[in-house]
Amino acid sequence: MRTVRRLLYRDIVGAVFFVSLAFLSLFFFIDFVDELDNIGRIEAGALKAALLALTDIPGHFYQLFPIAVLIGSIFSLARLAQSSEFTILRTGGLGPGRALGLLAYLATAFAALTFFVGDFVVPYFDLQADLMRTRFVGASAQGSRGAWLKDHQLIAGQERSFSINVSQADASGRLQGVRIFEFDDAGGLVSRLAAKQAVVDAKGYWRLSDVTQTDWLAAKQTSDSSDIKGGMGGGIDARRVVRETKLDELNWKSSLHAGVIAAAVLPATSMSTLELYRYTQHLSAQEQSAQAHKIQFWRKAIYPFACFVMVALALPFAYLHGRAGGISLKVFGGIMLGISFILLNNVAGHVGILQNWVPWIVATGPSLFYLALSLAAFGWLVRYR
Repeated sequence: MRTVRRLLYRDIVGAVFFVSLAFLSLFFFIDFVDELDNIGRIEAGALKAALLALTDIPGHFYQLFPIAVLIGSIFSLARLAQSSEFTILRTGGLGPGRALGLLAYLATAFAALTFFVGDFVVPYFDLQADLMRTRFVGASAQGSRGAWLKDHQLIAGQERSFSINVSQADASGRLQGVRIFEFDDAGGLVSRLAAKQAVVDAKGYWRLSDVTQTDWLAAKQTSDSSDIKGGMGGGIDARRVVRETKLDELNWKSSLHAGVIAAAVLPATSMSTLELYRYTQHLSAQEQSAQAHKIQFWRKAIYPFACFVMVALALPFAYLHGRAGGISLKVFGGIMLGISFILLNNVAGHVGILQNWVPWIVATGPSLFYLALSLAAFGWLVRYR
C-alpha cells in the first residue's frame, strides 16, 4: 500500500502544481502588464512593476488552488485509467473505499496548504504590496476606502455612544482623517474630535495627532431678555456654548482595538479568518448589520475544504473506461466543473445577503451539493461500470 500511495501522491501532486504554475504564470503576465501601465506614467520602471505583480501571486494561488487540485487530479487519474494502471491497482486490491481514503489524506494536505496561504501568506504580501505601491506611486490601494465604526462607553456613570469615521489607513496601520463624535444617552451631540492622524495600539488606546476638539456645553439658563434675540422678558435661554480647542496630541481610550479597525478599513476578502470572526462579533455587539461579513467568514472558513470536494469530483474519472473520451476532454470537463462551482459559490453568497439566509448554510451549500454529486457519480460508476 505504501507503493500505491507513493505512486498516486507523486503523480497527483506533480500534476496539481504544474497546473498551478500554469495559472500563476498567466495571471502574473496579466498583472505585470496592468502594473506596467499604471506605474509607467511616472516612469517607475519595469522591475518595480514586476515586483508589484509578484506580490499578487499568493492571492491568485489561494483563489485558484482548489480548481488546480480538480484539474490536476482529473488529469492524473484519467491518465492512469487510460494506461490501465488504475485498473491494475484495482485488481491488486485498491477498492473504492481505500482509494477514497487515500485521496482524502492528500486532500487534507491540500486544505492545510490553502488555509495557511489564505490566512498568513496573502495578508503579509498584501501589506508588502501596499507598502511598495505607496513608495513607488505614492498611493495606497488597500486603505483607500474609509469606514464608520460604533463604540459604547460608560463615562461618569452615564452611557455614551461614539460614532467614529476613518477616512483611510496607510500600509503601516496609521489612520488618516479621523473624526470621533460623542453622543449622550439622549442622542444629543456632546463633542467631536477631528485628528489628521491616529495610531491604535493593541489595548485600544488611540494616539491622535493634530487634534481639534469641539465641545457643546449647555449654557446657564438666564431670564435676561436681552440675551434672547427678539424675545419677551422673562424668557429662558437654553442655548449651547461651543468651545473649540487645538491640541498637538491626545490619547483616547476605546474598546476598538487595532484588529477591528484594520478589519473595518480593509476589504473583507483580504481579512484572515480570525479577523473576520472578530469583526462580525464587533458588528453584532454594536447592533450593526453583519450578514455580509458573516457569510464571508463562513466562506473563508469552509474554503480550504473545497479541496476535498475537488478530489472527490476527480475520483470518478479514474473509473471511466479508457476509451470514454480522451484526457483533454476529461480535463475540459473538469475545468467546467470548477468554473460552475466557483460561479455557484459566488451567486449563493450574493443571494444569501439579499435574502438574509443563514450564513453557514450559504457557505456550505455549494460544497455539500458538489460533494454529494461526486459521491453519487462515484457510487454509480463503481456499481455499474
